[in-house]
Amino acid sequence: MPKLPIVKAREFIRVLEKLGFYHFHQVGSHAQFKNTAGLKVTVAIHGSRELGRKTIKGILDDINVSVEEFIELLRK
Repeated sequence: MPKLPIVKAREFIRVLEKLGFYHFHQVGSHAQFKNTAGLKVTVAIHGSRELGRKTIKGILDDINVSVEEFIELLRK
């Protein structure tokens, strides 16, 4: 299994959008996204700070996306 990359929130949001998620609500720096299947995800957007590996892994687990799929979508 490849090592999970650390990315900025904006890069992670681009991957979510490729997966069919759209922005539907935001309170402060926490943006919420959902898809047509009803899955919801919250991403903290703190300027140019990076998301931690545990945070990324937790979100990927919630939306049933493997690390390999995430890396592939990140490269596109």
